[in-house]
Amino acid sequence: MDTPDLSKLENNWEVEYILLICNENNYSFMNQTANYKLTIVVPVYNEQASMHRVEQELAAYLNIAVVPACVLFVNDGSTDKSLEFIQEICERQTAFFYIGLQQNNGLSSALKAGIDTVQSEWMGYMDADLQTTPEDFNQLLQHADQYEMVIGIRVGRKDSFVKKASSRIANGYRRLMINDGIEDTGCPLKIIRTANARQIPFFNGMHRFLPALVQLQKATVKQVPVRHFPRLEGRSKYHLFNRLVGPFFDCFAFRWMKKRYINYQIELKNVE
Repeated sequence: MDTPDLSKLENNWEVEYILLICNENNYSFMNQTANYKLTIVVPVYNEQASMHRVEQELAAYLNIAVVPACVLFVNDGSTDKSLEFIQEICERQTAFFYIGLQQNNGLSSALKAGIDTVQSEWMGYMDADLQTTPEDFNQLLQHADQYEMVIGIRVGRKDSFVKKASSRIANGYRRLMINDGIEDTGCPLKIIRTANARQIPFFNGMHRFLPALVQLQKATVKQVPVRHFPRLEGRSKYHLFNRLVGPFFDCFAFRWMKKRYINYQIELKNVE
């Protein structure tokens, strides 16, 4: 039996009911994310302390999401019990899935793995530290019909002075170097059409340039204010060096790539 297209359904409970019926009749799916409109990719690296709250907040959001949505955890080689917690969550929750990377490769690699796995029309991205709330995905989705990418701008940031200052410096330097017009590229709350995400050229550090990399495709990006919260569990994986020095060199890499980026559109074809 062919995989049914559930992306047109409006409610998560409809998706979950049909999936239950299919499972009871031994119908298999190559990748269940294709049956949802939005897949929220959540990279995880040593976040065991926050996983319980991550499950609660994401499960609550799926019940109020304006489109059928699911969650894809990407375990980035965690050395704590994050993977064990992720597997338990996915056993409890119908619309939760995961992949696990063999070793820790960094955020850019985790996002690339997530994008390669997602088969829904839209993919979202948020961090497991819950400094942004999945509820605000609904605000981003209000603009999904008009843009290829919608990203958040963190309002009233609840970070330390050093973190806010380094982020402000990095954002200002990036805008000066590449002129992308993006106010807060570091905001982890984003949605992007999966077709556009698959065209992004990937390299270590590319997560800092996602909107600019989408703009290379002549695609449009919308910025929307979202809420921001203090980190309650775990520790930040970023420090002054990787907030300032890494982006400094990555800007030169992006400028080099921008001049050589290949962008084309197929006008005619007879192959499906």
